[in-house]
Amino acid sequence: MNKLKITESKMFDFFKSRPEDIKGIRSAILQFVKEQLQKAEGGEGSNIKGLHLYINCKDDEKHLYEAAVYADDENRFKDDELQKIADDYAIALPESWTLEISFVDEAPPEAIKAENVDAALFISTKKKPKVFKDYSAIVNVLNGEAEKRSYTISSTEGKITIGRERNVQTADGFHRENLIAFPGSSKHESNRSISRQHAHIEWNLEVGAFYIFADEGGIPPYNKMKVRALGGVPVKLQTTQIGHRLREGDQVILGESAILEFRNGIAES
Repeated sequence: MNKLKITESKMFDFFKSRPEDIKGIRSAILQFVKEQLQKAEGGEGSNIKGLHLYINCKDDEKHLYEAAVYADDENRFKDDELQKIADDYAIALPESWTLEISFVDEAPPEAIKAENVDAALFISTKKKPKVFKDYSAIVNVLNGEAEKRSYTISSTEGKITIGRERNVQTADGFHRENLIAFPGSSKHESNRSISRQHAHIEWNLEVGAFYIFADEGGIPPYNKMKVRALGGVPVKLQTTQIGHRLREGDQVILGESAILEFRNGIAES
């Protein structure tokens, strides 16, 4: 009997041990999410609006976790992995369910933490739509001359406007204050192709992420604007109506050569 208990204990420890490779991390995250989905709504997913997966791994393991969740194409993780779990275990998620993956220093306390992998999960439902935390992010100026080299932005700020000069008058006569401002008096060549009302960043409450939008001066026939993810192909912003969700390491190119870099911050109490 004692030997049997020892064997069972070892098997339990094996399944709870920390994975050390991409395949093991992915399997552990999927198992964790499956367990939480089965608990939520008694296995019925019709009231689930979305999943927010927080990953708070060490820096030297980040590349493993990014590969595990297909960070360069999270739709693949959602559609090929998580949707299959929902289908296999008869969890009827609505067609409009969303998945957000965030690499953070610390997961919010409302999220459920995994035991054997550096991840936590928040399940958004109709009754519990979001994590009630304010989020911050860092915008670094990689090229061009702005008033500061680095800006901390918050989910509570509303529109974070970007453009040439701090205080400007728009074409329709209204006043605009650019919070990320590139002085027109600068001799830096990159500043010349930045419009007075080039772009803005704002927090999307429903999705739980920062989005960047082109403003009137940042779309054709005026100036240019595009976003390039790490290792990805630049995406041009052609309209003021459709924004681009900012992810860790995204670079935003304003005009010809001014570059902003986006870095995720952490949840604030």
